[in-house]
Amino acid sequence: MRYLFRGVMVGDGRRPAGTSLRDAQEEAGVSPGVWKGRGLAAVGLAAGDVVTEREAELLLGEGRHPDADQIEQALLAQGKTPAQARRATVLGRPIEHNQSPETEDAKERTAWLGMDLVFRAPPTVHIAWALMDDETRRVLELCQDIARDKTLAWLEDAVAEIRWKSGGKRSARVRDGLIVAVFRHYESRAADSRPLLHDHAVVSIRARRPDGTWGNQTADALMKHIVAADALYTLLFMEEVSARLGWAWEPREVTPGRRPVMEIAGIDQRLIGWQSTRRQQIGDALPLLAAKYEEQQGHPPGERAAYALACQAADQTRSPKRTQLRSLSELRAAWRDSAARAYGADVVARLAERARAAAAAIWARVRPVVDVALAAVETIAVVYVMRGAFAHRHLLAEARRHLSYALRGRPHERGLDEQIVQTAIDAYTRPVGRGRMMTADLHALYPRDTEGQAVLRPLTRNRSATPYQRARLAAGALTARVHAARRADRLNSRTRPHTVAVPGTLSSRTRRRAGRDLEPTTDVAAVELTRRTLEAAVAEMAARLQAGVRERAAAPRPSSKSAAAPPPSAQQPVQPAPGRTPPTGGIA
Repeated sequence: MRYLFRGVMVGDGRRPAGTSLRDAQEEAGVSPGVWKGRGLAAVGLAAGDVVTEREAELLLGEGRHPDADQIEQALLAQGKTPAQARRATVLGRPIEHNQSPETEDAKERTAWLGMDLVFRAPPTVHIAWALMDDETRRVLELCQDIARDKTLAWLEDAVAEIRWKSGGKRSARVRDGLIVAVFRHYESRAADSRPLLHDHAVVSIRARRPDGTWGNQTADALMKHIVAADALYTLLFMEEVSARLGWAWEPREVTPGRRPVMEIAGIDQRLIGWQSTRRQQIGDALPLLAAKYEEQQGHPPGERAAYALACQAADQTRSPKRTQLRSLSELRAAWRDSAARAYGADVVARLAERARAAAAAIWARVRPVVDVALAAVETIAVVYVMRGAFAHRHLLAEARRHLSYALRGRPHERGLDEQIVQTAIDAYTRPVGRGRMMTADLHALYPRDTEGQAVLRPLTRNRSATPYQRARLAAGALTARVHAARRADRLNSRTRPHTVAVPGTLSSRTRRRAGRDLEPTTDVAAVELTRRTLEAAVAEMAARLQAGVRERAAAPRPSSKSAAAPPPSAQQPVQPAPGRTPPTGGIA
């Protein structure tokens, strides 16, 4: 709660002691928080109401009704005891229970009453929002509102669950929906602030069961679907920006062998470096931590250790929060001046013009097309590389990423992501173990008429494959599928069950040329991009494996009395799978 009241609610600034919330927000130049979610009606609130300090203290700090003070006064006037009046305002189990002797689990001693979801757009959006005119800024903020609210609605409808019956071991859908307090921030928390349009959505853990009683949501359900929610938010935000501003999106490679991120086409890439000083600090600190880890452990960090080191680097390089707060107009003037001094006033002044020109060029040469069968193959291939065994939510996140690559901001049909997932499950997976986990059916993943299926024979009887083998097999499957799709395009025999039309602003001559001069349809281009990413990851894995073999061969042999060395597969680090990129946008 201290983090919420002293930081999040006042724009990640510094709230002096004794200062009221509204005064602190006005001084920081941020708007007050607002309530969101369908669950508000159950506590007498409405979407869009301003979040007052007392309401947040009661609901998010104590798990009580936001009008608890008035309810208590009314009950006391009716002759109720103070304990009875207080208990009537508690939503679910009182937080005092967590400190009682009945609580055996140490993890439950501290009451957990909310989750902070951060919605953040890609870096080029922050640049356009900070450096362009006020009208563009307002449109981008509207796009942020719409994408965020639709994503929260999906979490309400499809994900949110509450403990139910059997001592809380079973779960059910929440009755009304979520209660969320949303706070908008404009900049990074560092002393040398940079534009960072993002929203903190603090989700109350309290919700109503189907019978109307109050309880706690199952936090695991929300956390397990956070990646799918991230992909949905990005997809919806891209669509809103393209629809309202006419801009297009293009993939940008951040790290070779990792999945690229989608950025606004035409934005000068140098400005991303100007805006992303925080990532540079983490990147500079990470090699030192990795070297120290290797010195202590005797081997380079693996995937999990690399992630832990990245978190450690982020903590070590986090600077203290600002003490001097500025309004948004002051911040935007300072940002424009800083960017103009660094890259020239012409670069800043022509941002919108270049974005429109790049969008016109993209829509003139590409046809946004979604082939469900091809998208299903790409989805299975990537998730198989990342996990080996996976669930429905993993496929859903990847299907949404595929749509963002293929459509470049054009709208997708409702339910198309689920259709891709269902096609992938029906055609290219098989169950594994108990529960709802599955893995890729490798034979189905490859086209029937390709000789590439021969590479599967050595692995047919293996229970599992290494990440290197999975990446190699997936890259081979995508190569075969791309060749088959291009061959079908040449023969004009490939079906396209879902097609997004080229914008009507194109000339009739451009439309006539579409069949022969436009680039390959973007569904094939998206799969080709994924294939190149996987091949780059395979090449890097192979290089690291070979370097490890040479290092072990050059090392002195241990004596017979020494402990046996672990097998090579256990010593060699694994390159993180495509998609494990540093945060560049989405939900954290």
